[in-house]
Amino acid sequence: MDQPADLPLSHVYLEPRQPGDGPDPAVVVLHGRGADERDLLPIARALPPTLATVSLQAPDPLMGGYTWYGLDLSGGGLHESQPEPDGFRQSLDRATASIEGAVDGYDLDPDRLGLLGFSQGAIMTLSMLLEAPERYAWIAALHGYLAAVHTDLAPDGLAGKPVFVGAGTVDQLIPVERAEAAASRLRELGCDVTFETFPVGHGVAQGELDALVAFVEGVLD
Repeated sequence: MDQPADLPLSHVYLEPRQPGDGPDPAVVVLHGRGADERDLLPIARALPPTLATVSLQAPDPLMGGYTWYGLDLSGGGLHESQPEPDGFRQSLDRATASIEGAVDGYDLDPDRLGLLGFSQGAIMTLSMLLEAPERYAWIAALHGYLAAVHTDLAPDGLAGKPVFVGAGTVDQLIPVERAEAAASRLRELGCDVTFETFPVGHGVAQGELDALVAFVEGVLD
């Protein structure tokens, strides 16, 4: 259900279906371009019932939904795009501030905080991990890539960090090679990466959801 915590970004908060004692573990969800904060709730609610969910809405309206940033298409078509730097930076900062506010406002456990993103949200997720690896216990990036401005970052704190990267073998928007390159870079930095591909386009089918759930269950165990 929606809750009134005053965060920089509009959001939906869902309590865990099986709450425990004390602060709750949680997953923070970042949707894709043109969607909204409710788009990924079915995926979030398929995850273990002990998790609270904070699903953030991107700040800028687009196509009946919202976007985290504009696209730099100077490298070619959409499949070669990069985030427009100013909007990307602003959204990264606002998402981070919203997560910090949610931890306090909803009594979340800061040591058991996961981050899940799809498409633009996955690109945000990968960058947020590299900017502050200590903030996230695990991340999942579905159908995204590592933004060029963060490729050379090599922060401490990534050793053994659980990361799930999912990609579609027929995804025309985020080619599988871009997701694979992100997974390879995170492995180089010491992350414990699970990289899986699925015979889908730009969307999450049941096989990918099943793999994601198994990954999160393994992390929480």
